[in-house]
Amino acid sequence: MQYRNIKMNFQAVRIPLILLIVLIYSPFLFAQQKDSLPTLQEATLQNCIQYAVKHNPDIQNANINEQVTEAQIQNKLADWYPQVNFTYNLQHNLQLPTFIFNGNVSHSGTYNTSGANFGLTQNIFNRDVLLASRTSKDVRQAASENTENKKIDLAVLVSKAFYDLILTEQQLKVTDEDIVRTNQSLKDAYYQYQAGIVDKTDYKRATIALNNANAQKKSGEESLKAKKAYLKDLMGYPPKEVLELDYDTTQMENEVLMDTLQTVNYNNRIEIQQLQTQQKLQQYNLQYYKWSFLPNLSAFGNYNLNYLNNQFSKLYSETYPNSFIGLTLTLPIFQGGKRIQEIKEAQFEITQANNDIRSYENQINSDYENALATYKSNLYNYYSLKENLSLASEVYDVIQLQYRSGVKAYLDVITAESDLRTAQINYYNALYQVLSSKIDVMQSLGNIKY
Repeated sequence: MQYRNIKMNFQAVRIPLILLIVLIYSPFLFAQQKDSLPTLQEATLQNCIQYAVKHNPDIQNANINEQVTEAQIQNKLADWYPQVNFTYNLQHNLQLPTFIFNGNVSHSGTYNTSGANFGLTQNIFNRDVLLASRTSKDVRQAASENTENKKIDLAVLVSKAFYDLILTEQQLKVTDEDIVRTNQSLKDAYYQYQAGIVDKTDYKRATIALNNANAQKKSGEESLKAKKAYLKDLMGYPPKEVLELDYDTTQMENEVLMDTLQTVNYNNRIEIQQLQTQQKLQQYNLQYYKWSFLPNLSAFGNYNLNYLNNQFSKLYSETYPNSFIGLTLTLPIFQGGKRIQEIKEAQFEITQANNDIRSYENQINSDYENALATYKSNLYNYYSLKENLSLASEVYDVIQLQYRSGVKAYLDVITAESDLRTAQINYYNALYQVLSSKIDVMQSLGNIKY
């Protein structure tokens, strides 16, 4: 009976207890669901890039750096606003100050004093605050350009990793096709061996070829895992989630061509834009040092509430206020030539910034010519290997028929299979290389924007 009562009491509190636990832990559960990263339903190249731009930790840090820069700018600009301060003090004199007047010793003041001070200062001219005001726009732009540069570099890396992963997948498909063909050749060689048409060497050669193909497939599968992990890392994609690329090889083949008559526009390159922004900041820095010959000027005002009484209980019974306003001007007269040397240093830095821009323009020309030459070479190689693939496929089909008819030896079949597989792999390698080199040309032209 006692056991039944205990059981019924437990049943009565079980549901409320479960509800209480759910209410307590539900915020954490929802927070975990909210913080979990989304997945891609269609992992096209553009979708992968957009996902990476949004979720890559380095890009997120660059965006945070922009917010930090904005906070720093606002922190500097806050000095333009009136600065209001309040000070309160309470003092009890154990001994009153003593003074002597006409030979008489007297005490001054009261045993208890208290005061409340309201102070206000306003900068009228201050070179530090003026520099912050003048450079705020360019400092924001520098932070934004840094983020843009990281996005462009990330887009290039994701694109190449995307194509490289496709290349590995296509190589695996080639290996699977090779395994199918080798299996068929193995069956053909075995049947002919059983029929006494050929000796067992054809059968053993087919077995060796099949083992090699299976080993290559295993190697390709492991390589595919590593390359997919690298792409996920670039994208900031959840490591344990499935990422299946969505692509069309026919579309990729149509994208190999590009206009090779384009000319370089230096201002399209984010690196040049960064150097130009840095040059502007150097010019502001020069102006800042020139302002050091001007005085700092500020206005101030104070309102004081003073309380004086020998009896602590009556300290705040009467107030003795006073107030004043004024101007403060500070002018450094001689600093040992420091300001002149700072101006010279700033001028040299501007000259260096100009030289950096010219140097990078020359580097851009060199990078563009190298990228364009590589692209043209890879494009020609791609078309040649595409033709080789067609020829190798045709040769294999013919030799395979001739072998089954007893016209060709099995060695010719093995050679044709090897040529076909090599032609297929070389073709996909060439497709990857031409697409990758096209990205390099686009980057050198400054045509990649994110």
